[in-house]
Amino acid sequence: MQERMISSELQEEDTSIELSLRPTTLKQYIGQHKAKSNLGIFIEAAKLRNESLDHVLLYGPPGLGKTTLASIIANEMDVQFRTTSGPAIERAGDLAAILSSLEAGDVLFIDEIHRLPRSVEEILYPAMEDFCLDIVIGSGSSARSVRLDLPPFTLVGATTRAGLLTAPLRDRFGVLSRLEFYETKDLCSIVERTSEIFDVLIQSDAAVEIARRSRGTPRIANRLLKRVRDISQVRGEEEISLATTKSALEMLQVDPAGLDHIDHKFLITIMDGFNGGPVGLDTIAATIGEESQTIEDVYEPFLLQMGFIQRTPRGRQVTPKAYEHFNREVPEA
Repeated sequence: MQERMISSELQEEDTSIELSLRPTTLKQYIGQHKAKSNLGIFIEAAKLRNESLDHVLLYGPPGLGKTTLASIIANEMDVQFRTTSGPAIERAGDLAAILSSLEAGDVLFIDEIHRLPRSVEEILYPAMEDFCLDIVIGSGSSARSVRLDLPPFTLVGATTRAGLLTAPLRDRFGVLSRLEFYETKDLCSIVERTSEIFDVLIQSDAAVEIARRSRGTPRIANRLLKRVRDISQVRGEEEISLATTKSALEMLQVDPAGLDHIDHKFLITIMDGFNGGPVGLDTIAATIGEESQTIEDVYEPFLLQMGFIQRTPRGRQVTPKAYEHFNREVPEA
């Protein structure tokens, strides 16, 4: 799959940008008001009791700030922040080594927690529930189980696919927070904050334009701002103008609704090739040369959120809103 400017997945250039832009407190964190409010209450209550925060599960589409929130939890609790990911923990011994190195109150962040191997996941159950680690020493008839006590800690799990979590693991999280796509006004505040950190001026209507085309995702907003800033500086502007922003985003093939050339190809294929649908996912995948899983996980969530397509029992169907976006008439049934 080719790299997309409006992809919400983490790209190589995002790593250094996000580290410099990442807020460190809940007060600095913009958006996700419900999740932020609830976490603030739970963190304050845990601090009043001088206890570790309950285990937290953050779920939702990529690029919405799950890793940032996890690091903020550690900062607010004034404890160490340890981070790893599900695919990086291949054996039970890997997780045991991480857990045994934790100190009291530490926050352990596991990204893509739905990708933990089942044998590793089972080690987590007693660790999360009873703060202990069951280790089997030896093999065969001489094997014996040893239980090691762990200090109280907070596990923060992040996933883009909460439905893939097993019920026993999901039930062990005391706090579940779903992160939603951002509203334009919150994204606009993020763009303005980022421009201050970049030490560039931006007109308010230019910030709104970037926010509108960012697919409700801060990661995309920051990436687009970086590219628009480059073009504005080459043009010799003292501040990023609306005209430059529009022409830059057009050059980057990001339309006013935040759709790019791949979204256009997906929608127009259904419109022209299958009269708007419904059409099966595998058929679409074969037609546009993409994998079904990629379409379902990467392309469709935003199109569904925006109401451009529908999933029906018979397949994918383009909505009248999509026809309107391309200035086309809806075909008769």
